[in-house]
Amino acid sequence: MPDVLVPLAQGCEELEAITITDLLVRAGINVTTAGLDEKPVKASRGMTLLPDTSIGKVSDNIYDMIVLPGGLPGADHLASDSSVQQLLIKHAQLGKYIAAICAAPKALATAGLLTNKTVSCYPGALDSLSLSTTRITSNAVEIDQTIITSRGPGTAMDFALTLIELLAGKNKRDEVNQQLVR
Repeated sequence: MPDVLVPLAQGCEELEAITITDLLVRAGINVTTAGLDEKPVKASRGMTLLPDTSIGKVSDNIYDMIVLPGGLPGADHLASDSSVQQLLIKHAQLGKYIAAICAAPKALATAGLLTNKTVSCYPGALDSLSLSTTRITSNAVEIDQTIITSRGPGTAMDFALTLIELLAGKNKRDEVNQQLVR
């Protein structure tokens, strides 16, 4: 069974965080949520999320995938957190999947993972960065080798279903999708 880490930063987008974790768990995937500290996470719209653990306690673990929810200022916190950055770089070097939605591709850019990549993100989220070799699309979901990105809250279900397919196969994706009655 695949293992996935979902770092939760203060100010993350709760719809994305909840949708990602919920759908992955429905698919039978082991999901660990980790706050950047020991505190409950106050999400961007005021919801309080209780992570399973803290990033410091899992920084030595290896996961099949790391998934970053977006939202602001959550994405900025992910981009500036040294433990998150080290985990992203280590997992990229190991060829593991790394996924980010909404503004969270900022954290991938900070880690140097978007060079010569095609990505999707929240409109304007990467505009302030110098990413001359990164192609930004408006697609709901982009897959470029082991980097998976998505546009925003409205694409969270498609994003999570894509992650399920990558980790557990098309049949599992279809099974979960059918349960959602979309």
